Amino acid sequence: MKKILAFITLALGVSTSFSAITTIEEKEMEKNENLKEVTFGAGCFWCIEAVFEELKGVVTVTSGYSGGQIENPTYEQICTGTTGHAEVARIVYDADVISFKELLEVFWQTHDPTTLNRQGNDVGTQYRSVIFYHNQSQKEQAEHFKEELNKSGAFSSPIVTEITPLDNYYKAEKYHQNYYSINPNQGYCQYVIAPKMEKFRKAFKEKLK
Repeated sequence: MKKILAFITLALGVSTSFSAITTIEEKEMEKNENLKEVTFGAGCFWCIEAVFEELKGVVTVTSGYSGGQIENPTYEQICTGTTGHAEVARIVYDADVISFKELLEVFWQTHDPTTLNRQGNDVGTQYRSVIFYHNQSQKEQAEHFKEELNKSGAFSSPIVTEITPLDNYYKAEKYHQNYYSINPNQGYCQYVIAPKMEKFRKAFKEKLK
């Protein structure tokens, strides 16, 4: 953790324009041109959602599915690990308050990006570590950050995080949304998400809402 914290203080300043795949409604974009999107996969989407919705500058976090071959997949289909989708969180954030670089910082510190298709006891391609980028700038920043993390030795094994363009996103069923905040006493929430949240809050206390 100390190695990662030391590394992430480096400036990554990469900026380029590219036509983005946008899932925010146009009227929302018109209201606030600083609203941006990113889509992360880092194991169970309940965990990802719980982490990112506590950050200052994050407007909404929505659990869903990306990267697969079938349209409008169900959770039951995703759980087979055969659809190609990853469980993801679509994060809408105010770029004036929090940067994409800062979101990457949180992303790589709050899951294990060195295990292929696995986070803890959650095993399968649906739990893979993945960044679905929305534009060229996100792609370049993510690839640069990943490369520098590998060079730094912050992790004992190479990072296997997939960095790929967002070509589909499907919102998960209603009962998956805000799962941790609604079901804090559920077994998975108590034994998996709660310890993760405790570490996250300590590491990023200055960035919390």
